[in-house]
Amino acid sequence: MTYEKKKKLLKIFVPICILIALILIWTFKTNSNQIDNSISENTQIEINEDFILEVSEIDLDKLKGYNLPIIIDFGADSCIPCKEMAPVLKALNEQMQGKAIIKFVDVWKNGEAANGFPIQVIPTQVLINSDGTPFVPSKDIQINFTMYSTRDTNEHVFTVHQGGLTEEQMRLILEDMGVK
Repeated sequence: MTYEKKKKLLKIFVPICILIALILIWTFKTNSNQIDNSISENTQIEINEDFILEVSEIDLDKLKGYNLPIIIDFGADSCIPCKEMAPVLKALNEQMQGKAIIKFVDVWKNGEAANGFPIQVIPTQVLINSDGTPFVPSKDIQINFTMYSTRDTNEHVFTVHQGGLTEEQMRLILEDMGVK
């Protein structure tokens, strides 16, 4: 094969190789982005479901897994103090996405969701720190809380507030829990 023929073949072969390489790179990037978007969308759906305000059940272990402070309000849609708290809970749930978990359980519709929680009156808020331990308020907060401990080991298992809370009080609690 002569030098001229080799040169002509290279002029054809090199651009074809470059074109094939570009097509392979484009295909790989497109498929990679589609996979990333699919994973991102699935993750977003899961996170959004876990951060919905009104729920019919509480998976406390799953919520603790987010390592965020948690406030669960046990109330009812037809309870007057609960109705007064509803806009506060809704606003804080929207504002605290990714910073804290705010939940509402209607115990008249979903009584079994309160099983295992020390609910005596409604509304009652259960407060849990980001590390999964019961909230212990600082002395600066002038709100009455009830601390529940086990009888046998005296281990602190729940901190609750009974009755309605204002938005200012809830913000103070969240701030005391470390939410900025």
